[in-house]
Amino acid sequence: MAERKYNQNQSHVNIWRPCDPWKRSGLEAMRSSKTLLLALPFLIMLTFLLRHKPSDRFTDATPFFSNLTTPPLLEVDVLQHVDIAEDKLLGGLLADGFDEQSCLSRYRSILYRKALPYKPSPYLVSKLRKYEDLHKRCGPNTPSYNKAVEQLKSGSNVVGTTDCKYVVWVRYSGLGNRILTLASVFLYALLTERVLLVDQGNDMASLFCEPFPERSWLLPMNFPIAKMFNSFDQKSAESYGNLLKNNMIKASMGSLPSYVYLHLAHDYDDHDKLFFCDDDQALLKRFTWLVVKTDNYFVPSLFLMPSFEDELKKLFPNKETIFHLLGRYLFHPSNHVWGIITRYYKAYLAGADERVGIQVRIFDKGPGPYQYVKDQISACTIGEKLLPEVDTRRLAVNPSKNPKVKAVLMTSLVYGYYENMKNIYWEHPTVTGDIIGVHQPSHEEQQRSEKPLHNMKALAEMYLLSLTDVLVTSAWSTFGYVAQGLGGLKPWILYKSENQTTPNPPCQRAMSMEPCFHAPPFYDCKAKEGIDTGKVVPHVRHCEDISWGLKVVDRYTEL
Repeated sequence: MAERKYNQNQSHVNIWRPCDPWKRSGLEAMRSSKTLLLALPFLIMLTFLLRHKPSDRFTDATPFFSNLTTPPLLEVDVLQHVDIAEDKLLGGLLADGFDEQSCLSRYRSILYRKALPYKPSPYLVSKLRKYEDLHKRCGPNTPSYNKAVEQLKSGSNVVGTTDCKYVVWVRYSGLGNRILTLASVFLYALLTERVLLVDQGNDMASLFCEPFPERSWLLPMNFPIAKMFNSFDQKSAESYGNLLKNNMIKASMGSLPSYVYLHLAHDYDDHDKLFFCDDDQALLKRFTWLVVKTDNYFVPSLFLMPSFEDELKKLFPNKETIFHLLGRYLFHPSNHVWGIITRYYKAYLAGADERVGIQVRIFDKGPGPYQYVKDQISACTIGEKLLPEVDTRRLAVNPSKNPKVKAVLMTSLVYGYYENMKNIYWEHPTVTGDIIGVHQPSHEEQQRSEKPLHNMKALAEMYLLSLTDVLVTSAWSTFGYVAQGLGGLKPWILYKSENQTTPNPPCQRAMSMEPCFHAPPFYDCKAKEGIDTGKVVPHVRHCEDISWGLKVVDRYTEL
């Protein structure tokens, strides 16, 4: 149900409705009107207070930001003056018919984002609706699913005995990696007409809403081989690479194992990487069950496969919108997380003229903060005119007639970078007269990907970063990739430092909002020899932050 909006400069409640003045004497009407007019200010104040009573819908989420670096404020619906967009389905990207109260973020996220020109293609919309029908027919606890599970238990894979095929995504690595890999596996499912099922672990259900109508995407807890997921690795006998090396599977075989494990993580070997070859896809097509473990956003290499090329062109005419669209389709924060996001946004970000997100992730050993990183952040944000310089010499400043209020949202595991920037803009005026407020929701000190509460905070912060107007991210960080993709933003990327010195230049604008594939194969499947896969097609290039990585771009120009 759409939220009601009103103009805060006008009364939004019909406080006084005169009772047919034509039936009253003039004196009675004047006395009644005078009494009501005297009471009107009080009634308006009372109505305002009642209307803005803090919602208790999400009060149980408050402890998750208990280490806020700024005190919590009374929740006020600062977005009430904004009319809800008619297109809550994002151009057909989202399916209609969900219970809106069960997942508030699905249709209300448009209230917090500026309109973006990145619309889904009609072909993608059609493909998603077809997938939803497939998932409804073949998802958990359907006759087709139960039949496929029985085949899995049998230990053999007889082609043609089931009418549905599946790809199981195994929970692995940190939350940023998990979000990126899940989008990758879903795209693969779309391309191969498989049903995506998600290893729920201990927190997937509490982090995200269900993205598909009527049927869950979560793999049932009693899945026959679920207990083996944690032990799957590059050495597993069930992996596709090892099955090939040991001649356990061939295209000529009539019967195959009941499933195959695809090890696509950073440590995969040359045989595992044959997954990205068309001939091997023809063999994998025969399996009912594929189980995938990866920490890579492997979408760029799908664009290098001739068998998927035409379909990808139709799905994504604007090639750099892949994660942006799939992410907005798949990842709707649960009501619990959505409460954290919206309360923080309304309290600290909504009132600003401009929002600047700065995501700091340092891979150096030691707790930090490091001075060279502080210098790098300042050099980038001021050098690229994302934030104004401060006036350290004058004791007084002539205020601008129309100063801007900029809210800086910083996310980092440590506190010191936020504290440094906050002090700079607190102690000194800006040369432009702009007012800068600096905020950091949490500082966990260490990444604790196994902790559900830590992941709730991480998801909230990724989403908050995606709501900014300008974004600065750290090299190599999947946390930043998720934020830029969900927000449809091309960030400025802080270069990774060498020898703990400030890089020169400190940052660079990304050529695409797509994430980087950190560990791509460098192999020509036809020639069966090594090649530079960053130079095969114009829309797959090497990443700005990792020279050997790959990313999808729409229009490429030399850096």
